[in-house]
Formats: sequence, structure tokens, C-alpha cells
Amino acid sequence: MDFRVKNLTNMRRFASPQGGLRAMAEKAPRAEALAASWIESVRPVFTRVYALRRRMATITVAVLAGLLFVHVMFGANGMIVYKQKRAEYESLQKRILVEQKENELYTQQIKGLQTDEKAIEKEAREQLHYARPGEVVYVPPTPANPPAPANHSARR
Repeated sequence: MDFRVKNLTNMRRFASPQGGLRAMAEKAPRAEALAASWIESVRPVFTRVYALRRRMATITVAVLAGLLFVHVMFGANGMIVYKQKRAEYESLQKRILVEQKENELYTQQIKGLQTDEKAIEKEAREQLHYARPGEVVYVPPTPANPPAPANHSARR
């Protein structure tokens, strides 16, 4: 941007600094009247706003408190999400306990199979269908074809 003045003929010059002050003093009453008329036109609005300042402050505080409540309850880390996470945490803790008990059971079975002769014999009889001399092993027949679906939608 170029802010240089190109045409100095249109500029108003005062012969002396006193001339500029004189011109300003001559126009001061007009400027004061303009400011007074503007103040009088705006005064009712400001008077009304000043009279309602406590009510507006109370409404503003209530709205901010409401927004804060909504944010605390339903926000990204609000109470609802917190309760869901807490329930998920408790269910996972219960599942961990179940898995630990199952793990302990398997550990005991492994130790038993490594050391106890009766446990080894029991597993061999159940899984491999082993028998001692003179014993008969009964194996139930495998079931026939599975039954057909009850409704026609399962065929699709």
C-alpha cells in the first residue's frame, strides 16, 4: 500500500498552529452537540441494560451452570461414560478371576499327570480307550445325521 500524498492542492493548510486551534475551537460546539445527541439516543438502551444487569447476570450464570452440567453428565468423559467404563472394568475383573481359577485347575491337572500314576491311567482310559487285560471298553455309537431345521428360513 502506498500512503504517500500525491496531490497536495486538495489538502487544507493552516497558516499557523493557532489557526488550526482556532478552527477546532470554532467547530467544538457542533461536535459537542453531535456527541450529546448521540448520548441521548443511546441513553435509554444503556439505562434499561443497567437496570436488568442482575437479571442478565443470573440468567448467564444459570445457562453456564446448565451447560457445565450437560458437559459433566454427557461429555466425552462424563458420568454416563464413566459408569459404562466402570461396569466394563468390573466384568473384566470377574472374567480374570474365572480365568485364573481355570488356569489353576489346569496347572493342577498338569502336575497330577506329571507325577501321579492314577491320574495318568485315568486319562489314558478316558481319552485313548485303553483297557487292562480282561476288561471290555464300551464306546457309544456316534449320532446319525443331525435333524433338519425346523423352519424354512434356515435353508437359505
